[in-house]
Amino acid sequence: MHEHLLKLSKLKTEAIKEGSIDNMQNVIVQERKEIKQLEQAESIREKQVSDWFAKNGISQEDISITFLLDHIDQVDEREKLGNITIRLTKLITELKQQEQLNQLLINQSMKFIQLSLDMLNPSIQNINYGNQKQYGAEAQKRSIFDSKA
Repeated sequence: MHEHLLKLSKLKTEAIKEGSIDNMQNVIVQERKEIKQLEQAESIREKQVSDWFAKNGISQEDISITFLLDHIDQVDEREKLGNITIRLTKLITELKQQEQLNQLLINQSMKFIQLSLDMLNPSIQNINYGNQKQYGAEAQKRSIFDSKA
């Protein structure tokens, strides 16, 4: 599931780069479905770990992967769980980095849009030519359109 989320995150990066809002929306919908499934799987995992601790008569105060690895008797099972843990940690780290990149790209896009809007809507100070001090404070209060007329 995490691998699929990483693929979706990379697709989202491409959609952001292309400026394709439709593709990005589709990816976000797929991500939401995947996250919902991941939450369900996490609930099942938590219950199974809790059951394993109860079955082995171990207090559930310090439930952690390290504690669990220390209490698994079978070497092959311990190695298998350790490898899965390392792989999952790497995937989560890569996913986090990819999402940070997506956030950065979105922020840059928003800044570009804001800059474009600012250029299209120049301020009143840029429209009025001449020395602003010459006209005093009254001139700065006036709008382009005189509402009294």
